[in-house]
Amino acid sequence: MFLAATTDNASTFTPFDIFMLLFTVIIAIGLVRLLLQRPRKNMFAIGFAVVALLIFLVADAKMVSSW
Repeated sequence: MFLAATTDNASTFTPFDIFMLLFTVIIAIGLVRLLLQRPRKNMFAIGFAVVALLIFLVADAKMVSSW
């Protein structure tokens, strides 16, 4: 009974979580660079980066909330 009660508070942190956070930062940096491009903007790349960033932000929020 004691062991069953202590396993509920176990952390779900894995080393892959660090890579998820790093990929989110890299996508955000890429989006900022795309938005600051002067002569002409690649709208498809901006849209793709926005969608990818939103997906990664939701995944990161879910991941961090389960720690």
